[in-house]
Amino acid sequence: MGLESMSLTLVDKLWNAHEVQRLSEHRSLLYIDRVFLHERTGSVALRELELKQRKVRVPGHVFCTMDHIVDTTPGRSDKTLMPSGEDFIVATRSSAHEASIRLFDIDDPDQGIVHVLSPELGIALPGSTLICPDSHTCTLGGIGALAWGVGSTETEHALATSTLRVERPRNCRITLDGQLPPWITPKDLILYVIRELSASGGQGYAVEFAGSAIECLSVEGRLTLCNMATELSAFTGIVAPDQKVIDYFREREFAPSYQHWDLAAAHWADLKSDPGAAFDRDIRLDISHLKPQISWGISPEHTIDASDLIPAPADATSAEQYSSWAKAQAYMQLKPGTRLEDYSIDAAFFGSCTNSRLSDLRFAADYLRRSGSRVAPSVKALCVPGSGRVKRAAEAEGIDEVFRQAGFEWREPGCSLCFFAGGERFDDGSRVISTTNRNFEGRQGLRVKTHLASPLSVVASACAGYLTTVGPQS
Repeated sequence: MGLESMSLTLVDKLWNAHEVQRLSEHRSLLYIDRVFLHERTGSVALRELELKQRKVRVPGHVFCTMDHIVDTTPGRSDKTLMPSGEDFIVATRSSAHEASIRLFDIDDPDQGIVHVLSPELGIALPGSTLICPDSHTCTLGGIGALAWGVGSTETEHALATSTLRVERPRNCRITLDGQLPPWITPKDLILYVIRELSASGGQGYAVEFAGSAIECLSVEGRLTLCNMATELSAFTGIVAPDQKVIDYFREREFAPSYQHWDLAAAHWADLKSDPGAAFDRDIRLDISHLKPQISWGISPEHTIDASDLIPAPADATSAEQYSSWAKAQAYMQLKPGTRLEDYSIDAAFFGSCTNSRLSDLRFAADYLRRSGSRVAPSVKALCVPGSGRVKRAAEAEGIDEVFRQAGFEWREPGCSLCFFAGGERFDDGSRVISTTNRNFEGRQGLRVKTHLASPLSVVASACAGYLTTVGPQS
């Protein structure tokens, strides 16, 4: 029986639709609809093309933004705190202009984080393939795109040929049943999934998120969920597009025009796994009693309910887990049996491709307004909107003033303190609560101890001065 007559998963359908040639049983040459670059690695791929005297095959399908290295302080310029950072920016600008691709430069009103720009401008669309030299490209699975991160060499190949050789992942479905309790966000949801399945739980798989809890999520919430599929070690994450997604793309700048809209919408509405489609792994979790999640260690899987005790290595279920917990607690300077609220924080970071969209800012600002809370005197707190459009919309609603009056710095769009690459960083050894996606050793500065949490938990902790959250915890 051919693939055409079989029940297929959504990933199978998108894969087959983009397969230019099957190279082996598990490897295909895929057509790549969109390539998105940034200044940290994009300039490398573009420069290699120039040196080899090759052209970008379809310049209109390639986009580039300044986000990873660029400074986010008001009044910024090409100069950065990262050594040679300015060189990356200048080189990317030159190569982008030479290749005639759309560049969202520092002074562009639409500049921002690549994974925020892609959906908000309609560059990534349901059913499309998109690659970027960044591991969190899987974010775009939230709108039903087949998107994944690649290296500079693969990017170069895709720029020149619009194709890429890719190992076909297996299919995994994670069904999340139940209604999200009050105060619980998509960030809590994905941290819980990683905690339950481990940081390697999705390795070798493309993960489709399904179930009643997913259906209730906003489009931006689904982007947050899929953003951290890479923290599961998955090839990508994806959610089948529905009417929410179709409505989201109306009148986006790069979305289908009016005369093609009905055709596109009908196609998107049909993008779903067939009834009876076989998944290599099928997981079901009940999240109806989920509590706020905060990480305690140096992997996203080192996560607990915000009210729980920090686990003891002696309670580990394997030698590997014992070693992991012991190493994490030594780095994070935590004692087993204590609570997260026993630890004061030095800084709070609100931003990144995980949680810097308008819905995130609105949710947190609403809490700050209602509570009247202010950032604790000992805490450095900053908020970095994900894009110029997010920033303008937030300022139009007065959200920037809410954050400022509460004691947060209000920044320009960019990746900012999501990671430390020789540029801006938190003070050595400080403890930080962050809306970002990674809490590895040194991720936000030398010996910095990062706790991952939802936007709500980050602002609540910033104001309390210690690790905490909002809403019922018991």
